[in-house]
Amino acid sequence: MTSHAKSAPDQIDAVRHFNRFYTRQLGLLDEGLLASAFSLTEARILFELAHHDQLTATALCADLGLDPGYLSRILKRFEEQGLLAREPHPDDARQVLLTLTPAGRRAFAPLDQGSRDQIAGLLGALAPGERDALIAAMQTIERSLTKTPEPQIPYILRPLRVGDVGWITHRQGLLYHQEYGWDETYEALVAKILSDFVQNFNSRREASWIAERAGQVVGSVFVVEQSETVAKLRLLYVEPAVRGLGIGRRLVDECISFARAKGYKTLTLWTNDVLVSARRIYEAAGFKLVEQEPHHSFGKHLIGQTWSLAL
Repeated sequence: MTSHAKSAPDQIDAVRHFNRFYTRQLGLLDEGLLASAFSLTEARILFELAHHDQLTATALCADLGLDPGYLSRILKRFEEQGLLAREPHPDDARQVLLTLTPAGRRAFAPLDQGSRDQIAGLLGALAPGERDALIAAMQTIERSLTKTPEPQIPYILRPLRVGDVGWITHRQGLLYHQEYGWDETYEALVAKILSDFVQNFNSRREASWIAERAGQVVGSVFVVEQSETVAKLRLLYVEPAVRGLGIGRRLVDECISFARAKGYKTLTLWTNDVLVSARRIYEAAGFKLVEQEPHHSFGKHLIGQTWSLAL
């Protein structure tokens, strides 16, 4: 695995702490998994054999990352116990197909049910919202540690819905603090803008676009009516983890298309000179800088800029 930056000791300790917690929570350190005669590795091999037809030892070894010799000894023991059958591969004489015998499936069944009951018990102790948050966190861990190609459709755009206002306010406040050192007054401004948008929303003249990827909000933008002929683009943001996928440009393009379709003559926006990436998107879309002046806001000395696009 390629390291982009050296991990801090406290980050390493946090991951190791979670690993110790989770293995203890599921009893993975017990001599037999779920009070059975099988170790965790043996149970996982049984699981793969039970859920895949025509599985070879080579494929099983690659999928689980096991040492070939170690896997071979386990498979031999399964065969001696009458749990495993082997047969020649019809298309490759060098390979042997592995299948569970009826006895093997009977041995696996209580392991599978026991595991389901164990997880059901853990989830049953949580409120519905807590379960959703737990599953989302697990999916985040899996995505972060799995290096897979980007999906062909990496995100979707949808309108604003319940829960988005609080989330976008939180993320914008946090991200702009982390990246530019802005204080809580910026978060308060975002909250006011979004509150005004919801309370005064004109569906014929205004719109919102929320970028969502794998069930998570990763960006947003809004168009509001400033006058009969002028629309205003507001609160463009994209999560750092998905920058580079073209989401920011897509959000701006949606705003431009909407404003044109509604008969506006001008699309305007206000930003600050330190937001370099956003300004590049605006320039590429045809916006022109029409005014700028220094101001002190959000705990910083900034240069505010007004950009405009003739539609």
